[in-house]
Amino acid sequence: MTSQFEARVVGAVAKRRKLSNPLALTVMVLLAERSMHPYEIAQTLRRRGKEHSVKINFGSLYTVVQNLEKHGYVEVAGVQRQGNRPERTLYGITGAGRAEMVDWLSDLLAVPAAEYPVFETALALLPVLPPQEVAELVETRAAALSIQSAALRGVLGRLGEKLPRIFVIETEYQLHMIDAQLEWTRHFRDELSDETISGIEEWKSFHETGAIPPDWQELDEKEIVLDPERRGRTQDPE
Repeated sequence: MTSQFEARVVGAVAKRRKLSNPLALTVMVLLAERSMHPYEIAQTLRRRGKEHSVKINFGSLYTVVQNLEKHGYVEVAGVQRQGNRPERTLYGITGAGRAEMVDWLSDLLAVPAAEYPVFETALALLPVLPPQEVAELVETRAAALSIQSAALRGVLGRLGEKLPRIFVIETEYQLHMIDAQLEWTRHFRDELSDETISGIEEWKSFHETGAIPPDWQELDEKEIVLDPERRGRTQDPE
């Protein structure tokens, strides 16, 4: 029997939203706190250090607010007047926007998304480069990750002095992901340098002779299906 949670996950995976830009969700979350104008939204995000997790651009932010209004998720809540400055339109979240915000954020937290990061694509294609060259490139990546880790650790330290942890949790997560990637990258580099990774002899032979190794040819003739439900769906149509 399918549990309510499993049913929710299945439904969430299949759901298509009117808006998919994460910045739209970010705007709704801030407007759920209070009515703001777009410039104030951008300033609030920067003050909270969110530029490390949310791409903030005033032009695109204004477009996002307009799209949210078009779909009925936000509405004009008033006009702000400050001295001689031009009037600024304040926006507030609607009931429909609040419901969409809660549902969208819940899905992002609970449902793993099928993502295709470009680094994983590069790893899938790396045999076209010689092993030694890959080892050097991976070493360069490890050095860059080490710098990123140190920089983000400094940012997290400064933000942690000013904000409660709940407001910097995504930066903490980013740091852990960078550190995990750095650890894996260094280990992979060592396997390449020590030539202990399986398949490296065939890999070297391919670049030395230009001929496809017999073992690789045999792999191409085998059907390897990791997900049984996919069996038969990858067959050529008749």
